[in-house]
Amino acid sequence: MPRQDQYLPEVLYTPESRLRHPIQLFREMGRDFLASRDLAWRLMVRDISSQYRQSLLGIFWAFAPPIVSAIGLTLANNAQIVNIGETSIPYPAYVMFSMSLWQTYVEALNGPVQAVSAAKPMLAKINFPREALVLARLGQVFFNFGIKLILIVGLFLFFQIPVTPSVLLAPVALLHLIALGTAIGLWLTPISALYEDVTKGLTLVIGAWLFFTPVIYPQPTEGLFATLVRLNPVTPLLVTTRDLATQGIIADPQGFWIASGIAIIGLLVGWLVYRVTMPFVIERMSA
Repeated sequence: MPRQDQYLPEVLYTPESRLRHPIQLFREMGRDFLASRDLAWRLMVRDISSQYRQSLLGIFWAFAPPIVSAIGLTLANNAQIVNIGETSIPYPAYVMFSMSLWQTYVEALNGPVQAVSAAKPMLAKINFPREALVLARLGQVFFNFGIKLILIVGLFLFFQIPVTPSVLLAPVALLHLIALGTAIGLWLTPISALYEDVTKGLTLVIGAWLFFTPVIYPQPTEGLFATLVRLNPVTPLLVTTRDLATQGIIADPQGFWIASGIAIIGLLVGWLVYRVTMPFVIERMSA
């Protein structure tokens, strides 16, 4: 009877940089990506089950941030404490929809960082495709957005927002938004696995980043602040997703495609960085 380990691929570790053989490296990345699908599915199911099994209110927490933000900001706007300006759809729907998109982006950004942090004991003891951790978190992001989609559909029905055929293109823009968040997360993951300061600093950065993204206000057109908002790569992706779903337009096609290019290239390079650096990170964590 042959032993099970006879069928496992032999792994050789050498001091030579993996980047010296890019073709072989990309083949290994593709092979491990395909091989990690089953494990990623199991990890995703485990994480989702754990997330809602240990929560008394369950999926309510997927709805809570957009709803609470919309209530507070709508009251402030009606009381003229803040002057939001005109929005393309009723303001409560505008905030809830935008916050749902922003929350999805943040989950995609935090996903790789949190996945590796939670899997440190497993990474040090078991050899498996590291892509499985990222894929599992991406699956969780899509699952959580599926729950938020119930809220979004309810907004369209309650506020009688007209639906145009371009709503079918909104998921494409959403995928680019998720790709940008995942790319940034992959870049930060190796450092955050070694230094907890990155995770703490990321919380502060994301909080400030929200105010430079047209989530709770319409995109400004004049002044220094408008320039900063326009240079924010999240802005064209989030705005395009929202506009395609609610108005059927792309207000800034050039900005959208530039940001999409940054997201896709950043995702591929981030995957490469993640792949090359993780063995060294795991070695440092195990020392």
